[in-house]
Amino acid sequence: MQYPLIVRDFLDRATTVYPDRVAVIDEPDQPAPPLGEGGRLTYAELGRLARAQAANLEAMGVPVGGRVAVVSHNSARLLTSFFGVSGWGRVLVPINFRLSVPEVKYIVEHSGAEVLIVDPELKHLIDEVACQRSYVIGQDDEAIWGGDGEPTEWEGDENATATINYTSGTTARPKGVQMTHRNLWLNATVFALHGTVTDRDVYLHTLPMFHANGWGMPFGVTGIGAQHVVLRKVDGAEILRRIDEHGVTFMCAAPAVVQAALDAAKDWDGEIPGRDTVRIIVAGAPPPTRTIERVREELGWEFIQIYGLTETAPLLTMNRMRSEWDSLDATEIARNLGRAGAPAIGVRLSVDVDGEVLAQSNHNLEAYWDNPDATAEAQSGNWFHTGDGGTFEDGYLAIADRKKDVIISGGENVSSIEVEDALMSHPDVREVAVIGIPDEKWGEQVTALVVRDGDVTEADLVAHCRASLAGYKCPKKIEFRDELARTATGKLQKFKLRQPYWEGHDRQVN
Repeated sequence: MQYPLIVRDFLDRATTVYPDRVAVIDEPDQPAPPLGEGGRLTYAELGRLARAQAANLEAMGVPVGGRVAVVSHNSARLLTSFFGVSGWGRVLVPINFRLSVPEVKYIVEHSGAEVLIVDPELKHLIDEVACQRSYVIGQDDEAIWGGDGEPTEWEGDENATATINYTSGTTARPKGVQMTHRNLWLNATVFALHGTVTDRDVYLHTLPMFHANGWGMPFGVTGIGAQHVVLRKVDGAEILRRIDEHGVTFMCAAPAVVQAALDAAKDWDGEIPGRDTVRIIVAGAPPPTRTIERVREELGWEFIQIYGLTETAPLLTMNRMRSEWDSLDATEIARNLGRAGAPAIGVRLSVDVDGEVLAQSNHNLEAYWDNPDATAEAQSGNWFHTGDGGTFEDGYLAIADRKKDVIISGGENVSSIEVEDALMSHPDVREVAVIGIPDEKWGEQVTALVVRDGDVTEADLVAHCRASLAGYKCPKKIEFRDELARTATGKLQKFKLRQPYWEGHDRQVN
């Protein structure tokens, strides 16, 4: 016998086994009132809200397979939507709240979303982004999560699209990554297994839930019956306070969040919260060896690294301390932990003749939404082409550089081409090359090398970019050049432009 794997399985188990347990501690400092009594929801209450959301969407006429876009900071309402939307067969489109209005507009239109739900701080999107039905969190809660309606039962289809997650890549427009219920189900269970998630855990949402569906933790943590603690905006001191107050035991984060916690620890009064009990799972780019050492020594937290992409749900590899390394010194251990990691269960890795990392996994995307050419290219030869260059030796993957024109800054993908397009739309820009250069805090810094025709300034160009791009995509540094290195056929030689900035580094990613 075979039954479909659907994301509601995680909620169903939690409401059956742990109905009276506190499931979520909502963010207290937000423009909308926190959900639940004192900002706390039990799993029974979380289940009731999800069912009400599904019933309300059905009453609006949103069919199974219909898309619902949510632009929100971390919140109990967004967490609920992973189940209230996808759990009954509709498709959640979680959108990065940092994006500009044109970017959000494109995603809503491209996905064909019938409903748009936005954070109160982003209320202006209602007037600027057209959608059939638009709602503001807090203001319109009754229409979305109100009532005790019961949705029509969905028989389930594990191959149906559950979420569409838009990611920046090698094109000027983001691509919509279709994740099926099967993709998300298997990613969440394999991740929880490798991450040793138990019902005694308390999970702090330092990672944005929109980002690759919070790496699957909204599902995995719920299914295990662990507790969610919502963090709306990243702040190092606040992370330490939440660990201290709620007994947090693990979190997922980009390297910039790790640095924020290390910086905050310098001013913390007393023993660092979570010493010998917290594990932090890091992805986005491998931190420097010394940073890993500091997490283990100064914070006393377990450092775990994973590697993956939005297109792989994301788990491909995990790197965690192992008994064979117990006799090594701290630097050697940190150096070992700096690799991308060993393949997760069910993941097959290969490196092609050009050095590109390829992956086969049940977590891999179904397709890019409405983009068959990009889908065929990414999945050619029955392998997913990551666009990253690396080596796979002794069971461990190490990432050395990026074949794709992508910069990873603060854990977010930035398409170089997208930034170049924005800059080239300025009348005084004749040529431009956007590259990533090493940055201690953000991993890589978006840097533009510009050949100009007029007297345009760095501030002028940054302001010009902000009109169409999210702030994190805009150049943090602009250098003006007389010319840019090109081949005989006129192609930019970015490896030559990048070279001076990466001298002394043993890999071309940071």
